[in-house]
Amino acid sequence: MARVVGAAAYRTGMLVSTVILPIYRWPEAREIWQRAERLGAHAGYSYDHLSWRSFAGGPWYGTVPMLSAAALVTDRLRLGTMVTSPNFRDPVPLAKDLMTLDELSAGRITAGIGAGSATGFDATVLGGPAWSAGERADRYAEFVRLLDTLLRNPDTTSTGRYYSAHAAKMIPGCVQRPRLPCYLAGTGPRGLRLAAELGDGWITTGPAGRPAADLAAAMVAVGDQLRRLADACAAVGRDPATLHRVLLTGFLPGEPLGSFDQAVELAGAAAQLGVDEIVVHWPVPDSPFALDEKLFERILTELPDQVN
Repeated sequence: MARVVGAAAYRTGMLVSTVILPIYRWPEAREIWQRAERLGAHAGYSYDHLSWRSFAGGPWYGTVPMLSAAALVTDRLRLGTMVTSPNFRDPVPLAKDLMTLDELSAGRITAGIGAGSATGFDATVLGGPAWSAGERADRYAEFVRLLDTLLRNPDTTSTGRYYSAHAAKMIPGCVQRPRLPCYLAGTGPRGLRLAAELGDGWITTGPAGRPAADLAAAMVAVGDQLRRLADACAAVGRDPATLHRVLLTGFLPGEPLGSFDQAVELAGAAAQLGVDEIVVHWPVPDSPFALDEKLFERILTELPDQVN
């Protein structure tokens, strides 16, 4: 049975996608996005940061312009943020950008949204102090609720503690109705409840906080997250099967993608837990996301059939 998220009907079984960092000049980036489509990736996502960790000293381009360009050189590949956050975004201009991306891509955009890091570059790049954990959670909830309202309505006026809109126009609206899909990241009680209430999907990178000792322990933690997500869905009267569940693999312990057999084992374990989609970083040599390119190609082209 196909799962319907936004306007997109996803095929049954494990989906395999990639995340492409916005670090490439456009001639190379264009080939990468087109190659991701040729290799059969379900989606190509990109980080929405102004800079990030060990990449801070090198090239890093704007995510919305890069996704706009990618939309114009691909036909089937879904595209999206993984993830955008309130750290430097405001819901009103972001909603307009997302609506425009949905138009440019003919309805292939997914907005991955998270609370944002409390310690990373984006947390202080605008010159203010980093937010407390409580303020970050409050902002995230308000951000998502206003963004959801903006994407669903042609005219929005709303006053919040952190984010407001006055007669914000969203015309003609998203290609995907009632709005483009929003996948929400978060593993704490408030983040899980927000995903249950408003998300079309949910994103995890594995254990939050203290790193897991090994991959087996990490997958136990993911299973616990999924059980708590199901509880959050039950609390708001939602069938958890209607929430698309995504695992971003680049932060799991050990070498879960060290070989094709290991990748099959990881995807199979994730599928057993109820994960619908795994996301693998496009290989970046000499980085945390280094991966043999031939192995990466096999993961995109062969892994879905092995798991399904």
